Amino acid sequence: MAADTGFNVDQLNQLKDIFARFDMDSDGSLTVLELAALLRSLGLKPSGDQIHVLLANMDSNGNGAVEFDELVNAILPDVNEEIFVNQEQLLEIFHLFDRDGNGYISAAELAGCMAKMGQPLTYRELTEMIKEADTDGDGVISFAEFTTVMAKSAMEFLGVPRSSLPVDGTC
Repeated sequence: MAADTGFNVDQLNQLKDIFARFDMDSDGSLTVLELAALLRSLGLKPSGDQIHVLLANMDSNGNGAVEFDELVNAILPDVNEEIFVNQEQLLEIFHLFDRDGNGYISAAELAGCMAKMGQPLTYRELTEMIKEADTDGDGVISFAEFTTVMAKSAMEFLGVPRSSLPVDGTC
């Protein structure tokens, strides 16, 4: 099956797990509400109309729901290897930014790492980035908040290569 889709086995398993988590009634398909929940979990906020259009475009058999194969077929043209970043890889990237190892990325750590990667931030850009990522309002970015931002970025920039990380693996 993986050879037919262009996905490797791990990618298909990840996608199946995500699909199953949002298939609330375990009927093998996503309703419009389940699809909306999946999109919102990725940090996306589509309108009701956008969700209905998306479902209609994905629903190749016209039954009003999205089966797993329809999901795979809908995203296959836009998928590349970097979309399926596993938790270990995300944790490694998170640790690059979390210089003091306390489990949070502070504004100072974010600014320092971005500057070292050749992307210095203005104070305004820095505060906007922290504000967008810091959903609990504690002033720092936790790993959970970081993964949410990364998922949202992957969806927004589907197919665009990730920025290169520092060669030495540190910020």
